[in-house]
Order: sequence, then structure tokens, then C-alpha cells
Amino acid sequence: MEGKASNELLEYQATNDPTKAIYAPFRQDGKWIERDDVLIKFLNRQGPLTIGYGSPNKTGLELAFGFAMGEAYDEPVLLIKTAWGGHSLYQKFRPPSAGMPSEEVLAEELEQAKKRVRNNNEKRNRNDPLPTMEDIKAEYGISYKAMMEDVDTTLKNAGELFPELKGKQPHIAGFVWFQGFNDMFGDHAPKEYEQNLKHLIHDVRAAWHSPNLPVVIGALGQNGSSEPQPNMKKIQDAQLAMNEVPEFAGNVKTIRTDVLVDKTAEELFPDWEDHREAWQKVGSDRAYHYFGSGIWYNRIGQKLAETMLELKATKQ
Repeated sequence: MEGKASNELLEYQATNDPTKAIYAPFRQDGKWIERDDVLIKFLNRQGPLTIGYGSPNKTGLELAFGFAMGEAYDEPVLLIKTAWGGHSLYQKFRPPSAGMPSEEVLAEELEQAKKRVRNNNEKRNRNDPLPTMEDIKAEYGISYKAMMEDVDTTLKNAGELFPELKGKQPHIAGFVWFQGFNDMFGDHAPKEYEQNLKHLIHDVRAAWHSPNLPVVIGALGQNGSSEPQPNMKKIQDAQLAMNEVPEFAGNVKTIRTDVLVDKTAEELFPDWEDHREAWQKVGSDRAYHYFGSGIWYNRIGQKLAETMLELKATKQ
């Protein structure tokens, strides 16, 4: 996920009681640290890890995750972050070994797409061409391919992108997956999530020639303290099911993220429009983006890092 905690919110919480202690590890002499031993590449941006590597002018869980990794290793740490909002594992992130949906499902999708274009043409007096089956199929796996290409290109050009890595050969040491919201929708995505996630793990390991690559998954958690809606629970259960796959024992682990909720933001959000000034001190986005809570993101990032380090410590 991109990360939606505004830098303005982080700046406020980092300089005010009782939240400034949460951000103390990321600051020095009243400024945000830029780590020269933890480097990050996020789409068209790269540099030393600091705030701002989420959506524009925002931060995600990479901050806490990367700092924890930097403290754990003497070697330089490189984070290659690939995230595009609104993409499902069922479609855009669909891994190659999952194959394509059935011809019947694709035909149904094509008809729905044609209907949307016809309605839009009629409503807006347009004459846009109707989609073809090739258009429908082209969307499957497009983000998976982009992710793998970005990783490959970054590793090949690491020395040019990061002077700190000049003369060094990075290797892939772990994979973090935190996604799932868009798979809650539709008739097929929730049902397929578990098998598609297994395919994803197998495919990235095969592509990177690392059959036991440590994989940490953050389960969908926007429900926070509340019970998840049925389709959200389907995705959560599918993600947590990875903990029960025999071949993944000791090298894949899913953590819960709802239990790490920022309860202050959660309690204030329902009436945030009536308390804008108070809300701006705890959150910066909607519930589906974890309230844009820097505290929630930091907790998730820290827990993902701890879990990754546990897997690497037990890796055979």
C-alpha cells in the first residue's frame, strides 16, 4: 500500500506530547533523520529513508519497517517499494501461475465493461470504442509485471541510483505483502484470494531463485476494533491461512494489523467533520486508509519488521 499519513500530521505528533516519544527514533536534533544506511526506491523517487515515501507528501509503514531493518543489520538495507492504489490480487497483481479466469468469467466481464462504456457514451454524448477481449485480458497481471520489472531494474542499477551501493551487489532478502482491500469486491476475487496468494509467493520465489525466501504478510485490518464485514473477513482468513500451509512453515507468516489500531483516531473518526481541528491532530485520511494514522502505520511497520527478522533468524 502507498501510505496516507500526511507529513504535516507526523510533524505535529513528533513535536507534541504525548505522541512525540513514538517518533523519537526517527528524529535527531529536531529534524527527521535521513538514513544513509537504509535506502528506498518507490516508483520514481529514491534516496535515504525518511518521511515522505508514501503518497505525495505522505508516509506509510516503510518508515518504521526500514528503521527496524537498519538497526538489525550492519550491511546497507535497500527497500524497493511498489504500490499502486486500487489494485487487486485477483486482477492487476495476478501472478502468472494463477492463469487467467475462465472464458465464461472473462466474457461476463467484457459484457459489463461494454455496458459501462455504452452508458457513459449515452450520458456524456461520447463515442468511445467498446472494449475488446484483448483489453480485458491485458489488465490481468499488469501490476505483478510492473512490480517485478521495478525490482529487476532497481537491482541492476543500484549503484547508479544509490551512490552508497556503488560496487556492491544487492540480493533479495525478504518480501513483504500488504494488500487486499480491492479483493473484497466482486463474485470471484474473495473466493480466489487464498490460492492466488499461494501462487504469488511461489512465483516471486521462483523469479528470484530463492525457494525459501522469507515472506511476511500484513492481513487486511481496516476494521480495527470492530468485527470485519463478511468479505473483509474472507480476505483476512485467506491471508491468515498462509500460517497453516505446511510448506510455508518457518518461512511465511501473516500478522494481524487490526489489533494494532490507533484507537484515538478510531474513536474520533465517525464525527471528524464536526471536530476538524482535533481530527487533524490524529488522522489524515479515511478508514480504508487506516485513518492516515502515522501511529497505526508505525505499529504495522514495526511488527512486520519484527516478524521478518524472526523468520530470517530461523531460516534454514
